[in-house]
Amino acid sequence: MRARGISYDTGFVRDGVTSREHVDPETVRRELRVIRDDLHCNAVRVMGGDPERVEFAASCAADLGLEVWFSPYPLELTTDEMLDLFADCAERAERLRLRGAEVVFVTGAELSLMNKGFLPGDSTDERVALLNSPDRVREVIGEAGVRVNEFLGRAAALVRERFGGRVTYAAVPLERVDWTPFDIMSLDLYRSAEAADGFAAGVRDLVAHGKPVAVTEFGAAGYLGAGDRGARGLEIVEYDEEGRPVRLDGVYARDEAGQAAYLRELLAAFEAGGIDSAFVFTFALYDHVHRPDGDPRDDLDRASYGIVKVFEDRQGTVYPGMPWEPKAAFTAVAAHYRDH
Repeated sequence: MRARGISYDTGFVRDGVTSREHVDPETVRRELRVIRDDLHCNAVRVMGGDPERVEFAASCAADLGLEVWFSPYPLELTTDEMLDLFADCAERAERLRLRGAEVVFVTGAELSLMNKGFLPGDSTDERVALLNSPDRVREVIGEAGVRVNEFLGRAAALVRERFGGRVTYAAVPLERVDWTPFDIMSLDLYRSAEAADGFAAGVRDLVAHGKPVAVTEFGAAGYLGAGDRGARGLEIVEYDEEGRPVRLDGVYARDEAGQAAYLRELLAAFEAGGIDSAFVFTFALYDHVHRPDGDPRDDLDRASYGIVKVFEDRQGTVYPGMPWEPKAAFTAVAAHYRDH
């Protein structure tokens, strides 16, 4: 693969609540150095809902020579609010590009599921629940695709007025995106048990379309059986009224080896299938903390897609001064990227 990457979360923002409450500038700089030097990445997808945070982390990544995928991530926004966010971020990404950085602008992600106005449902949970009803999906997917493509046409034109680099969008396959306005086909692509048999062939089919193909998200949570759930690994988490994770809905065995194996297998499939760029999801989920003592339902890290486990009350030992420890998945990604 040309771009060997991982996503870096600066905080997902929903209704004013951010998933990463505190962002220390020196921690960001050091984590991005780890991504470059120890994970052997040459690209990073900087994600988040706060344009200033995304710009800061993207600038740090660019200073390290990483290719930056500048990725504002709207959640529960209207189409007008999303366009405002993209316009702001496109100007920030262009400033970075004009400094000499290699920057790709990602015009949102999974818009039909994560935002209003495309699929039925007043919340992300209600829209995602549609995926469990194939008959209902077939009823609404055509109209949703029309709405998504109409909006993406407007969004891509607005971004290109402000940004001179390559432009893409992080889609879910059900959206049936018209890729004409974009330079790169990008999909969030998870292998679930239901899709396992045809997964490798599906990757090859994507590449056959002709444009470079990026996998903007892929990964697994860290509990036994999570790989079979693919993108649905977080469904075992219970949240409070403001959307903050509180506990797991049951007892799930930790399976760091399974998470690592899933990443190795998908990276191999992407290499074999001719994928241009891939971004592991994700370096860390700061609100899904590791609590190794006490009730296992309180250990939110078991549901985390992060390749490091984050502590809430102490620092790690492998990287002194950092509030996390690498998991087996960290080692697996580092080894693959080092050898490819």
